[in-house]
Amino acid sequence: MKGEPVTRPAGMLGAAKMIFWAFFGVRRRKHGEFDAAELTPLQIVVAGILGGAVFVLVLVVVVRAVVMGHGATT
Repeated sequence: MKGEPVTRPAGMLGAAKMIFWAFFGVRRRKHGEFDAAELTPLQIVVAGILGGAVFVLVLVVVVRAVVMGHGATT
């Protein structure tokens, strides 16, 4: 209809952005609803799993760097 914005399916980049903001905890309701309308559940699940894995790997690397920096050995 006239006046309604044309929505197109978002790609994995859109899903990654949505998951990043969800992890960060800051997202306006309007933007969340807009993303939810564009993304498929599969895109959200895959992006969430990948985002969680990257988050855990970054934490492991940071902890190892801190522990190794203090002379501790494992």
